[in-house]
Amino acid sequence: MARRKKIPGVDPEYLAKQKLMLLRKNRYVLYFNDSELSAIDEYCTRFGVRAKSSLMRQAIMEKVLSELDENHPTLF
Repeated sequence: MARRKKIPGVDPEYLAKQKLMLLRKNRYVLYFNDSELSAIDEYCTRFGVRAKSSLMRQAIMEKVLSELDENHPTLF
């Protein structure tokens, strides 16, 4: 039986630490009115989005990161 060769790459401990850092353990609740919820439902139906939480997370983080990038502190 042939032995597997060790492929040089990323340290497994590093990967485990990265995976632990990405674990989502904080909860945040959003409330929508009827028209907002119907718009979200229509968007998800039209574009085949099945994971609404992923859609919300992506939209919120894009907005937050773009605002932070545009309004970063400057020296002058």
